[in-house]
Amino acid sequence: MQQIIYFIRKFRYFLLFLLLEILAFTFIIQHHSYHKSKFVNSANSISGGIYNKTNSINEFFHLKTENERLIEENTALKNSLSIKNLSENQDSFKLNDSAQYGQKYEYTYAKIINNNYTNRNNTLTINKGIKQGITSDLGVINSKGIIGVTKSTSSNYTTVLSILNNNSKINVRLKNSNHFGTLVWDGKDYNILQLIDIPRQAQFKDGDTIITGGKSAIFPEGIKIGVIKNFKFENNQFQDINIQLFNDMSSIGYVQIVKNLERTEQLNLEKESLNE
Repeated sequence: MQQIIYFIRKFRYFLLFLLLEILAFTFIIQHHSYHKSKFVNSANSISGGIYNKTNSINEFFHLKTENERLIEENTALKNSLSIKNLSENQDSFKLNDSAQYGQKYEYTYAKIINNNYTNRNNTLTINKGIKQGITSDLGVINSKGIIGVTKSTSSNYTTVLSILNNNSKINVRLKNSNHFGTLVWDGKDYNILQLIDIPRQAQFKDGDTIITGGKSAIFPEGIKIGVIKNFKFENNQFQDINIQLFNDMSSIGYVQIVKNLERTEQLNLEKESLNE
């Protein structure tokens, strides 16, 4: 208390000057409409700027929630569109069991929580597991292409065999033809994969799009993967076909897990055909 009194006594003239200035400024604003309007406009401009900055900060901190909401809505939309497209050719279907009313693929969203994209044999980790209906051998995609295939699961987590893995071999085809090949990775650039096993009679050029082939029981057909960056044709065969991915594999957030509801039926039939 004594320090406050000492401060006031020491700076009493300066404090008196400030008080008089504030009073004079207040009287000017209250009794002159021009000055009053200028003051109000300036105050609005300042407060508007503060509110804008505050809103930007709030949006930044709520970006994670918003992204999660969008991926959830996108996943629900994919499921509903799959139901609608396949049920249009049916007389009736049940809404309580997706496998019974013609939906071939079921989508579940998740978030990548670990990504060692520089490793030669990269595996990812997502925050969904057995409790959320995730099993092994399910496709993992996002809006820009394929990510990998689910491998091992626990109650709430799943590891994913990334397409950036020596053991990854994905069936793909040229979008502009029915020529199929296999997508692999040479371990060098994480945004460049290689296309092998393409027949020599195939015709393509730099910039042509590569999509999922639909031959496997994991990925739906037609998911865009990337474009042909460059290639060589030597000894009457294609060599070094490099594919520039649409995805940036170093920056993956939310993904969707694709479950083929007819997978078991397809694999059993193919197995029986081989044993005949």
